[in-house]
Amino acid sequence: MADVTLMKTPAETALVQAFESARTALPGQAESRAQAFEKFAERGLPHRRVEEFKYTDLRAAFREVAPFAGIPSADEAKAALAGAKALSGVAALQVPFVNGHFVREAVDFHNLPENIEIVPLREALANGHDWLAHLSPIPWASENPVYQLNTSFMADGVMIRVAGPVAAPVHLRFVTAAASAVATATRILVVVEEGASVTLLETHESTDGANHQPNDVVELIAGDRTNVQHVRVNAEGDKALALSTLAAKVGGEAVFNSINVVAGAATSRHQVFALLTGENTNLRVNGATMLKGTQHGDSTLVVEHGAPHCESRELFKTVVDGEATGVFQGKIIVPHHAQKTDGRMMSAALLLEEGCAMNNKPELEIFADDVQCAHGATCGQLDEDLLFYLMARGLPKKEAESLLVQAFLGEALEFVENEAVREALVGTVEGWLKARA
Repeated sequence: MADVTLMKTPAETALVQAFESARTALPGQAESRAQAFEKFAERGLPHRRVEEFKYTDLRAAFREVAPFAGIPSADEAKAALAGAKALSGVAALQVPFVNGHFVREAVDFHNLPENIEIVPLREALANGHDWLAHLSPIPWASENPVYQLNTSFMADGVMIRVAGPVAAPVHLRFVTAAASAVATATRILVVVEEGASVTLLETHESTDGANHQPNDVVELIAGDRTNVQHVRVNAEGDKALALSTLAAKVGGEAVFNSINVVAGAATSRHQVFALLTGENTNLRVNGATMLKGTQHGDSTLVVEHGAPHCESRELFKTVVDGEATGVFQGKIIVPHHAQKTDGRMMSAALLLEEGCAMNNKPELEIFADDVQCAHGATCGQLDEDLLFYLMARGLPKKEAESLLVQAFLGEALEFVENEAVREALVGTVEGWLKARA
């Protein structure tokens, strides 16, 4: 039987042409880029017949490829950052990016907080910085086509070293403010050294009405006995096709908490790849997704317990309104040597209209015999009795629904330690509910 070869779509052809045009101008890592793009081009954009993308067909989503954004002028960057709103009320060290490029002049390198060191990625790639050896900390995550595209086109970003306790949060602020559609490919590397602690905020915003195509990767290496709190907010514009990846390699006796809050983008996919490499580590990955209209929001998670005596908790809450579609795919992997693993994963969805949909796919892949692992998934509507109770006490229906939705999502937000950040996230939920009402 002859092999079947899929024809390249116009978007895939455009990506090949874009890579050939840009490869000599992109800084450093020429061999790594070529290898990553070769792997991507071999399979092309993932589609429904690729199991990991069964519910999010990127081949269909990419009708055309936007040009990669150029470096903004100082005035353009200043104006874009002035209009950024996500988590704007939280006091933090600002590390801003506009149209996918690091705004160096917005960071005072001479007066950084104690225990923080920042190196612009473009300079590191051009000069062959030693920290580049830490890129791609999880080998199997590098087989992901979204990750491979970022590796192929990454042009800017930062590398951050945390050498001890850091009091103020570090805020990675991504703003895409181009008037017409552009693509971006930023790469962030954060190395948290043994015994250090940091709160990392990550916000993504873009202008409405433009089909922006961000593809951002944050790689985080947390050493032994570290404490890392990671908060990500997707507030992308209403036409954006937003792809993002978090790859976290966590050492022993560490605490790593991450939450992704989704309120924006026409189509989004956030991927989390976590590898626990030391014993007695505690991992929590949560999600709070709010979808309306015809939005499509995908949360995909793979956690590998690479050492014994580790605990992981994953809780994803999704609210789906209108004709929107939510997706949760989660997998916990327990190799044969990871005895005494305790892993529990839950996805709960609230469907507010008859035309909306939710796809759940939780999985366990267990090769050890002394473990406690469980997963679950639920989909349902608002409790009619609770809704009637609130309305009977004088609340309008929309307001009563909002209270119930806020309580539903609140469980995913409550573990956030920083009070100002937690209140800002609650404000994001309230803003979405207000717009719905």
